[in-house]
Amino acid sequence: MVPLQSPLLRACSRRPVVLRRTRRRQAKRPCQRNVCCQQQQAAVSPAPAKTDALLDSLKWDQNGLITAIVQHVDTGEVLMQAFANRLAVQQTLLSRRATFYSRSRREQWCKGDTSGNHINVLGMYLDCDKDALIYLGDPVGPSCHTGAHTCWFTELQQEPHGLRLEGEHTSGRHVPRTTLYALEATIAERRAAMSQQQPGEKPSWTAKLLSKPELLCSKIREEAGELCQTLEENEGSDRAASEMADLLYHSMVLLNLQEVPMEKVLSKLRQRFATSGVEEKESRKAQ
Repeated sequence: MVPLQSPLLRACSRRPVVLRRTRRRQAKRPCQRNVCCQQQQAAVSPAPAKTDALLDSLKWDQNGLITAIVQHVDTGEVLMQAFANRLAVQQTLLSRRATFYSRSRREQWCKGDTSGNHINVLGMYLDCDKDALIYLGDPVGPSCHTGAHTCWFTELQQEPHGLRLEGEHTSGRHVPRTTLYALEATIAERRAAMSQQQPGEKPSWTAKLLSKPELLCSKIREEAGELCQTLEENEGSDRAASEMADLLYHSMVLLNLQEVPMEKVLSKLRQRFATSGVEEKESRKAQ
């Protein structure tokens, strides 16, 4: 469970709200268009004065809308961008489901109404000008209507004769990645290239580690020891950062070998935010 600490979310409740991670039930028929939003609208009670004042302070455009950007709570990826009116923001606060306003249909829409690909909102953040929102979300399924994980899958590449667009929704090769996920993708590419390696061709270090689990495990133990040594011998922050980078890289190679995505690791880490170390150890014993 993750306690919600966002100012917007706190404004809707006297007590801190705790979200439970929801799972999509395969057997459940997806909602018909706008059913979820209609249910939410019917359930919306008059907002507390504090919430009204906060919503009044937002800089809505001439149509009463504000930009709403969805960011993945674990990966940091930007998943999608839409618009929300006052009621959509209020519904998102109350239901914890990403809700927007469709300018073309002129109506509210809850992400996942027809597809079942909801986005559970764990936090909401305003920018410095109060004219844009971030929904910090935990998506259930793809976020893009094309079926892609994110709406941002096309890269602008500068070439001598101008710009070129690269990428398509069926491939995640050109999505914007943070450092960890760029490294994860590179490791995956090295593994895929192993099957095409020519006889006598020298393998990359990553490929060598992937083909020799004993070597990989020995390197992880070695790098962990060297990281501890930076503390024991007071080698300084730069050395500690360097050794941690080495340990992280080798550990991610091991994760690739065991087909464990980094997103799963970060999700496990987030689940422990509201759990004490003692409770976490006890839960392991019970498994």
